[in-house]
Amino acid sequence: MRGEYLWPQWPAVSGVRAALTLRTGGVSRAPYDSFNLGAHVGDAADAVAQNRSLLQRQLSLPREPLWLEQVHGTELVDADGALTHKPPRGDAAITRQCGPVLAVLVADCLPVLFAARDGSAVAVAHAGWRGLAAGVLESTVNALAGNGPLQAWLGPAIGARHFEVGQEVRDAFVAHDPKDAAALVPNARGRWQCDLHALARARLQALGVDSVYGDAGCTYSQAQRFYSYRRDGATGRMAAMIWLQSG
Repeated sequence: MRGEYLWPQWPAVSGVRAALTLRTGGVSRAPYDSFNLGAHVGDAADAVAQNRSLLQRQLSLPREPLWLEQVHGTELVDADGALTHKPPRGDAAITRQCGPVLAVLVADCLPVLFAARDGSAVAVAHAGWRGLAAGVLESTVNALAGNGPLQAWLGPAIGARHFEVGQEVRDAFVAHDPKDAAALVPNARGRWQCDLHALARARLQALGVDSVYGDAGCTYSQAQRFYSYRRDGATGRMAAMIWLQSG
């Protein structure tokens, strides 16, 4: 049994490792089949534990990933500090040390990986529309201030064709920047098709992050590769991970 992975295609940075799990190659049964890493979605606890063990062994991770209690907010966890409870609550994490494996769980939301180009720090963010509109990318980039130029990688997320949202979502983005309206296209039902990738790229550009790479895969439309909460409801979670590794 071996899990399957997506490897970010971005310029190599010495000591930086990153991966996104796909849904295949684990032990979970339907509807979580098969490489589910989320312990909060209703899957059997022993199956999740086996999948997490497979993940750590197959990628030779230096530690178990820092699993967050994600709340669609903007709070960032410093993995190098004292963590008062496990899992820590937050939707982003940062480290400047070798060892911590940063992770976010996704099944339509946009995972964003960050690396300082000199390899001095890495970070990860969970950017669903709520966190994206509220400023989770801004929180993450601000936490990396002082580490020099950054590069970012946008993972697969639900594509605009399948991500229909209401007026309140458009209002949340346009209130931040009227130009965000270009990423929300009206449809025949009086609602909006939302492009998370475009919104994230605009936020990053405004923050001065001009080295942005990504995988435009749509989690909703590629059922064989990705979990999608909007498509399936009861489903598993993939993990986007980044860490610093010596040697």
